[in-house]
Amino acid sequence: MAKKYQTKENLKVKRSRPGCGLGLFTLDPIKKGEFIVEYTGKKIPTKVADDLMTKYLFEIDEKWTIDGAEKGNIARYVNHACKPNCEAEIDENDRIVYSAVRNIDAGEELTVDYGKEYFDEFIKPYGCKCEGCIKKNLRKTLVKA
Repeated sequence: MAKKYQTKENLKVKRSRPGCGLGLFTLDPIKKGEFIVEYTGKKIPTKVADDLMTKYLFEIDEKWTIDGAEKGNIARYVNHACKPNCEAEIDENDRIVYSAVRNIDAGEELTVDYGKEYFDEFIKPYGCKCEGCIKKNLRKTLVKA
């Protein structure tokens, strides 16, 4: 399958769920396996990235990280989900691309699993706000009531 990327015309940054800020949404359906968007930014040493005060860092490996804070990087708006509809892959040129792990409907928010280290440090202390966890917590609350 050819690597077909969505264009900025097919993707829209807008308000996500409460507690999640902005998110990236698709305007058109995306088929499972289709490449969606590239996570772009400046390639910096991971040791330098560890001292930065930004949440838009994507570690390629122990040596290199992409600082995706630049505004032109719309992939930085892909939020975390415990059961995501996208996955991140690092190609042989250290490019980070998101592809669909299932068919995604038009209007759906694009999500990826940020990984255990990020989850434990930045999400777990405040509680996960992904759609699945919100529904799970609501069910627990209703059962207790």
